[in-house]
Amino acid sequence: MERLIVNYHSREKRFAYLRENRVENIVIDRPEHRSLVGNIYLGTVTKVLPGMNAAFIDIGEEKNAYLHRNVLPSFVQSKDQQKNVTSYVHQGEKMLVQVEKDATGTKGPKVKGIIEIEGNHLVYMPQGRYVAVSKKIAHESKKTTLRKIGTKLKTEEEGMIFRTSGIYSSEEEIAAELQMLREQYQELLQKASVQKKPGMIFQKDTFIEMVITQAARMKSGEIIVDDLSLKNVLEKVNDHTKLSFYNGKENIFSSSKVEHEIDKALKRVVWLDHGAYLIFDETEALTIIDVNTGKFSGKIDYGETVLKTNQLAAKEIVRQLRLRDIGGIVLIDCIDMTREQDKQTILDTVELELNKDERRTKIIGFTELGILQLTRKKTKVTLSEALKVKCPVCEGTGRILSPETVAFRLERELLEHRSSDFEAILIGTTPEVKEALLGTHEAHRKVLEELLQLKLYFTLQPDLPHFYQLKQFGDDEELSKKEQL
Repeated sequence: MERLIVNYHSREKRFAYLRENRVENIVIDRPEHRSLVGNIYLGTVTKVLPGMNAAFIDIGEEKNAYLHRNVLPSFVQSKDQQKNVTSYVHQGEKMLVQVEKDATGTKGPKVKGIIEIEGNHLVYMPQGRYVAVSKKIAHESKKTTLRKIGTKLKTEEEGMIFRTSGIYSSEEEIAAELQMLREQYQELLQKASVQKKPGMIFQKDTFIEMVITQAARMKSGEIIVDDLSLKNVLEKVNDHTKLSFYNGKENIFSSSKVEHEIDKALKRVVWLDHGAYLIFDETEALTIIDVNTGKFSGKIDYGETVLKTNQLAAKEIVRQLRLRDIGGIVLIDCIDMTREQDKQTILDTVELELNKDERRTKIIGFTELGILQLTRKKTKVTLSEALKVKCPVCEGTGRILSPETVAFRLERELLEHRSSDFEAILIGTTPEVKEALLGTHEAHRKVLEELLQLKLYFTLQPDLPHFYQLKQFGDDEELSKKEQL
């Protein structure tokens, strides 16, 4: 049983795909995090990098975009493709670019100069030069026919990619759609010609497209939406699954128990059946997943317990990669397996589960230390990046300086002022730092004050992170009145 639950009736738009009442995929679309993939911009080259064969492009967004030489129209059209990027682009040049990967972390979006305009049966590339056919079309004869049609209809510099539905289209239909897409491209050029500053000239409605795509993948089941306008759109393109409208007072995700799954997908620890668990540590460069047996002891022997735990982990890890939308390098620290056939079993399990994932993933294999390596194509921010911000206290590290560390720093700074011309000092800090400095029941106060030749007074403020501030030097009597404990 498959279900697609769409929460469209708010500014934050979401959908969840469930198989056998188990959430397999969650997509969240917010205005501030809306994917730029597919959007077309008028950009200005701000910097050319010969060493990287790339350039940075100002597209009017917060971060400049990255453009590699190999996706420049001038490079694709060139007969001599050994030249450096400086031969194809220069600083200050204006050009149309299309986003192919969203900004992540400190990196700006990745763009290409080969513009793609999508139609129902084909993708038109005004400067693509080649003809390609969707890999989902298995019949070689159909592929050959479509390539011949594309070569016949396109100009030398144009390119096109036939979509799966192209096998059901006649040459006349393809020619008509190609002409329509050419006209759309000319409209983009016209809009760009009158636009003075870098900025967007075409925005793709990716959310509805993703809903339609997910619905098309469903063989049967039910689609439930909370917006009548979206229901009307889906009725026109969906004829193989039941379509229902939800108008309850409770949010559709809450009533369907999906909200709880989102909360679980943001946690660092994921519990498996039988008491084993996973620990997820996401960084900008890669994601590390640690597999632990936990309370799972198995029923046969240790080797069988390890294999069973790693198999359970492999299945859940692939599911979590989809739920969390994790991309890039993924390292899985499986429990050590001594038998090579066990490692192969885990590789087979991962590969089988990845067949359910539409995102391109490559399994690298096990390292000598038993770390399973794989890469998953990253096109947008992860679920945690979309829903969370860095902790203002720990700056995303998950740890802060201890009271003892801050107290010793305070002590070292106080020692710089020993034997000064003042009688006392007023210090602002937290109760925990004061206790670490002076000891339990202020056992160290007398020794420290004698060493410093200063009386110590405090104003205390419970806070995180722990801190201190040398607020005032002065007379003993004056500062004693300002002490606040």
